[in-house]
Amino acid sequence: MAEVVVIGAGVAGIQAALDLADHDVHVHLVEREPTIGGHMAQLDKTFPTNDCSMCILSPKMVEVARHPNITIHTCTEVESVAGEVGHFQVRLKKHPRFIDEEECNGCGDCIQICPVEVYNRFDAGIGVRKAIYKPHPQAIPDIVIKDNEHCIECGLCYDVCGRDAVLREDHEKEIDLSAASIVVATGYRTFDARNKPQLRYLAVPDVITSLEFERMINASGPTGGRIGRLSNGGTPRAIAFVQCVGSRDMSLHRPYCSGVCCMYAMKNAMLVREKYPDTDVIIFYNDIRAYGKGYEEYYERAKGMGIRFIRGLPGEVMEENECLVMVAENTETGEVERHHVDLVVLSVGLEPADGADAIAERLGIPRGENGFYSVDDEKIGPVLTPRPGIYVAGTATAPRDIPDSVAMGEAAAMRAYIDAIRAN
Repeated sequence: MAEVVVIGAGVAGIQAALDLADHDVHVHLVEREPTIGGHMAQLDKTFPTNDCSMCILSPKMVEVARHPNITIHTCTEVESVAGEVGHFQVRLKKHPRFIDEEECNGCGDCIQICPVEVYNRFDAGIGVRKAIYKPHPQAIPDIVIKDNEHCIECGLCYDVCGRDAVLREDHEKEIDLSAASIVVATGYRTFDARNKPQLRYLAVPDVITSLEFERMINASGPTGGRIGRLSNGGTPRAIAFVQCVGSRDMSLHRPYCSGVCCMYAMKNAMLVREKYPDTDVIIFYNDIRAYGKGYEEYYERAKGMGIRFIRGLPGEVMEENECLVMVAENTETGEVERHHVDLVVLSVGLEPADGADAIAERLGIPRGENGFYSVDDEKIGPVLTPRPGIYVAGTATAPRDIPDSVAMGEAAAMRAYIDAIRAN
């Protein structure tokens, strides 16, 4: 049976890999991070059911790790692609992990003894990690990675590892594969809120992004699910969510709607009201875009929980007597309102993943004006690219929610399966 390469191991890539593997196609799942799971692994709950995100994703991650027809390549990127449908030659570059992947059993003894603490990108800066670490407790593969940039070579991890799995030296490796087709599911990154200086992100400790808030409210996150002000650790009495930060903004060349921001703001606002019923919650918005199944009902439920929706965006965030002041014109009443809050959450939009331009060039597929990968036809070919045999899925093509990303992963998998059958 011919093989298929899936680039990106978020929820769309995982679904594509599982569908292909269940049809007896061998899949090489390529992920540049140390673990599969993508952004969904960072989330606490999913809308509109408020189900635990990892309760949905983790079984799929484990299934990928156990499936005999899937080979996982973490810390790996695509170096080049040549050939045509049915006969692609894919070269991968595997970055050094400084860990013997066959020997490491993920026990974590090396993590506990490591004296170095650095910024944890998985926790979006809310928490820290060691110089040798696992991104999160449910990481797949269940092994550690040594950050050689921050390692001080104290030698403790070498001494404590009874399996001698920690390596003093490691090097990049090249892996050559043959594939009948390729599925691109490289995901997204969130907008850098520093590009909206009037919102004071990083200038004021109590202005955070929605992804940082996700890690803060997550029970398995660095705060154990406790919501607190970063300035003094106190529980906020009032929280404001600001919508369309990096979306629908012509001045930033981002005219598109990011699709999920309204819904995830409502989700997080509802979680705040459930955990802290005395906390006042305000959502400043342009308009509510609750377009999916059950989404409008979710919006009504949020309003019924006492969340205040103000149609109007604040011009800037100001400080006053240890509080943050938000001034916005309520376009429904025509009045200029002034609100004092303790925590501001910026609902940042989605944009193409880091390196999307390089991947597009290596694969020979086009990108649209917004930077996401272009498809042949949004209506009848939503996963097809102009290059036969290469398919796209999930937020690699546009901002999408989890159900849409999973559906696209399944569609891309079946297209790739047809190519694999024809290649035999």
